[in-house]
Amino acid sequence: MYWIWTLVVGAIIGAIAGAITNRSGSMGWIANIIAGLVGSSLGQAIFGSWGPQLGGMAIFPSLIGAVIVVLVASFVVMRVVGKS
Repeated sequence: MYWIWTLVVGAIIGAIAGAITNRSGSMGWIANIIAGLVGSSLGQAIFGSWGPQLGGMAIFPSLIGAVIVVLVASFVVMRVVGKS
């Protein structure tokens, strides 16, 4: 049950990060989960695990990390697509 809850929270964090960066239209729900989980790991590694926690993830550092992941991923995708 823990992993299902973690995936749901990761998807929500990824969706919020996509909405903040206006890049959510190109991302599907699997990409939202990945961005949320990777962003959570990145955010907590950089900023620590302060603030409220949900599903084993600190919300604010996870959200900041997910925004960074979405911005970097969209930049890389735009560069690759632009070269084609």
